[in-house]
Amino acid sequence: MTRGPAPESLPQDRETPDAWFGRIFLYRRGRMAAFMMLLLFALLIGIHSLRVAETRDEADTALHLLSRPAAGVQQLLFDAYQRVLPRQRRAQTVAVVGIDENSLKVVGQWPWPRSQLAELIDTIARYQPAAIGLDIYMPEADQTSPERVAARLAPEQSALADALRRLPPHDVQLARSLHAAPTVLGAAGFNFATFGTSDGLQIAPMRVRGGDALPYLDRYPQVLASLPQLQSAAHGQALVSVRDDAVVRRMPLASAVGQVPAPSLAMEMLRVATASPAIDIMVDRHGIRALAVADLTVPTQAGGDVWLHFAPEAQGAQSRNISAIDLLAGRVAGDALASKLVLIGLTGSGLNDRRVTPLGESVAGIEIQAQLLESMLDGRMLLRPWWMAYAELGLLLGLGGLMILLVPPALARVDAQGQRRPRRVGWWVALVCAAALAGGFWLFHAQGWLFDGAGMSIAFAGVLASLVSSSTLEVQRDNRRLAAAEHALREQAARLAGEMEAARRIQLGSLPDAGTAFPGETRFAVSALIEPAREVGGDLFDFFMIDDRRLCFLIGDVSGKGVPASLFMAVTRTLSRSFATRLPGGPAEIVSAANRDLSSGNVETLFVTMLLGVLDVETGELELVNAGHDAPWRLAVRQEPRQIVAPAEAGGPPLCVLDDFSYTLQRLQLAPGECLCMVTDGITEAANADGELYGSTRMRRALAQAGDDGGADAIVRSLREDVGRFVAGAEASDDLAILVVHWHGPARDERQTGPRRTVVRLSAG
Repeated sequence: MTRGPAPESLPQDRETPDAWFGRIFLYRRGRMAAFMMLLLFALLIGIHSLRVAETRDEADTALHLLSRPAAGVQQLLFDAYQRVLPRQRRAQTVAVVGIDENSLKVVGQWPWPRSQLAELIDTIARYQPAAIGLDIYMPEADQTSPERVAARLAPEQSALADALRRLPPHDVQLARSLHAAPTVLGAAGFNFATFGTSDGLQIAPMRVRGGDALPYLDRYPQVLASLPQLQSAAHGQALVSVRDDAVVRRMPLASAVGQVPAPSLAMEMLRVATASPAIDIMVDRHGIRALAVADLTVPTQAGGDVWLHFAPEAQGAQSRNISAIDLLAGRVAGDALASKLVLIGLTGSGLNDRRVTPLGESVAGIEIQAQLLESMLDGRMLLRPWWMAYAELGLLLGLGGLMILLVPPALARVDAQGQRRPRRVGWWVALVCAAALAGGFWLFHAQGWLFDGAGMSIAFAGVLASLVSSSTLEVQRDNRRLAAAEHALREQAARLAGEMEAARRIQLGSLPDAGTAFPGETRFAVSALIEPAREVGGDLFDFFMIDDRRLCFLIGDVSGKGVPASLFMAVTRTLSRSFATRLPGGPAEIVSAANRDLSSGNVETLFVTMLLGVLDVETGELELVNAGHDAPWRLAVRQEPRQIVAPAEAGGPPLCVLDDFSYTLQRLQLAPGECLCMVTDGITEAANADGELYGSTRMRRALAQAGDDGGADAIVRSLREDVGRFVAGAEASDDLAILVVHWHGPARDERQTGPRRTVVRLSAG
């Protein structure tokens, strides 16, 4: 039986997609993700803007798909330019003869007999126009022509058929009219062969200057043109194809049928009108630069097309547009078409030849040709110079890179409360986008240039969104880290609090308990209290019997607080107790020995103030050594408390101040019933909320009241309560300790009556 892999052999830390994306967006504060976003926008905009010509072969399908988003945004912006600033029609040299609904009602449905069309052309020719362009192609013979009708008659109608055959064919009539007038026939380019198409067109040659124009032109392998006899009769042939866009924005001035350049209807009409031998196509290394005929040069895009600047259809329509039936009926003024470029086309709403312009208007196809001619003659063509796309990409990458460099620090700026406050980042980016759009409007108005500020603005918004997302992820990451750190700190604090509480219990438990230290003792009483400012502290006290009649007691204060002070306190207490039980020389020798040992291992450079005394509990004789500690208080019934001030030659500095110092002692004689009260500076320096110290005066008053109440416990309790009332809940700044020794007198069977004298003697330790 085969076993699977052990659980530990399986991958445990496989990175999730969310984590991977998070690392990408957080790398270098989001700059890498923002730079990738910027490059993506630059790629999409560049694919659309830098393609020389929008070819329709299959190899370019992917580029078309990729460029659609950028093209859509750009087209909406350019349409907005035109809606805000439409072209104002100035040229009065273009006229449109429309086969409108009124004409169809009178003459009949379309297509009309070619004899009727010939009559229309003859009528227009009598007005002596500069050129006549037909936005109509007639690839089949006229089925209403007399010979066609005669062929369909029955044999018994032979007389009628012979009479019809003697009439001139309609196509012949139309050819004569086309030849007699300066006419140009239109044709439609096709990318596939279908009924009526051919692979050639009778066109006047076009001169190409500066290079090969074919790679840049729209090319059609097939063309749907009029009958050859009509082509031969007309003075020019032209393509009227419009790109299959929902909105007509651009029109080619030249295309190619197979390998032969072919002019647009507008350019060919200008050639015929000026009797020019050819149209010039000017090519440079960026593509087609311009088309020229006679003395008119029209700048173009690299593909030989132009952006149309549209005027509202209603602007000047009455003076330019003429109904065909009005012309045939003689209802048009004699100079209405003189020396004008006349376009003939279908304008009836039911003829399926409608186009949408950037102005949002649905117009007849012939209106597009008229607008193109007017724009050329007005000199108001729109243009995107070849360098415009490079300038846009340069601005996009330059300003986008500047954003990527400057925005992250602004987003990460932290205020005094620790909150991130990005300073007007969105406003600055919005200002840059507004400047790009406003600059585009100015270039459109002043130069007729098309600058794409919309794509740039969307790119900037995308980059800003990426940077803001990265900043948000960074904040979330930092918050998670802070939360984890806070949780760890809470756990650590809880552990430390537990450890410190244990240390507190150990420290307080290591101190003697006055209530149980001397069971059955009647000669004296001891009471003590200690309160560390933190969990553990540096104040200490101790009391123990050296032998049957000598009581050793001490109180001390280690510099500092917390664990170091508590450890030093424990060492001080241990050494003092050890030396007290081993050395016979008394308090001075005990303190001197403790000072030497503490100084030798004092790596933390701490010091200890200490008051150590030995009381003969049978006689009341007291020996004291004060090592820099607060002087003790002597209390007797019905007497004022008084501080025991050591003579100048007694005592010494705190322990560890001088390494090898010999301390001297002070001797006192206590009377039965007297108390000795010792405190650390946590009592006298206790402060209230106003910063006022408790001080010796208040302590004297508190001890005076406590001394009248009786024993050691009462003194400790009364003093602590008085200090508590004074500080009124203010936080303690130092450890405090109180030690009271109450000498009752010798054992009852050994007591002597009579007054005792207080003897003070000094001796070296």
